[in-house]
Amino acid sequence: MDVQHFERITAFIEARLRPLFDPENGSDHGFGMDDTSRALRALLGTVKAAAAVKGLADQRAAADPALRHIIDQALEHNWDVLRGVARNWEDHPDFVREFKRHAWELDETPAEAAAVTAADS
Repeated sequence: MDVQHFERITAFIEARLRPLFDPENGSDHGFGMDDTSRALRALLGTVKAAAAVKGLADQRAAADPALRHIIDQALEHNWDVLRGVARNWEDHPDFVREFKRHAWELDETPAEAAAVTAADS
């Protein structure tokens, strides 16, 4: 699993969420104090937090085995958060099979190969 996996799934989720913040959809750009605006902000914040793994992923290669194990757990957890959100749109035409995979399955498939596989499906 690498940062490109996180970038692709985050872009997919944000593309589903961003239109909900538009005034045409009755939103005050998500800054209202109604429950819908609060939920949108919370969801978008969760997605952004789970996607912020670049620094962590960059440290993985140089980390000692004990720290690498902790980094792997953090990456797996964040991927699972994003995967759970993205799967709400499994029927969307831009949803790719990669978004259903578990972290250990992505370890077996570099991001470039997953992108080719995703384009084929």
